[in-house]
Amino acid sequence: MGSESQYDIDYSTRGTVADLGATFAAVLLAVSSGMNVLQGLSAIVNDDLYAAGSEYLYELDMTVWGSIHLVLGIVGIAVGIGIVVRASWAQVAGMIVAGLAILTNFAFLPHYPLWSIVIIAFNGFVIWALTVQLRGYDY
Repeated sequence: MGSESQYDIDYSTRGTVADLGATFAAVLLAVSSGMNVLQGLSAIVNDDLYAAGSEYLYELDMTVWGSIHLVLGIVGIAVGIGIVVRASWAQVAGMIVAGLAILTNFAFLPHYPLWSIVIIAFNGFVIWALTVQLRGYDY
């Protein structure tokens, strides 16, 4: 066995692109999670802010949706910071948090469609970038 570890820096072009992509994904996850926090706080503070959808399958109280978005946003910010500092758990956790954010925003589409679509797109890119970075690791 050599003296290389999984934390050694890969100076190749592929390694540089993967590292930059993961860092960008971490920042984008933190920004997207910050938007989730704002969305959650606004739903908790003012239930009437969001237009009520007509007979929707996932009809929950706006306070419940706000709480879900708030918790997911706070966890997402922590995971984004973990990805930036290259914590071993952070990449997989980032993909999980981004996937959950996609699901919650999909369910939130009737209440605020444009905002939800933007958040879904951000989180889709986060999953893609973290998957490319994770695939680059040799185990």
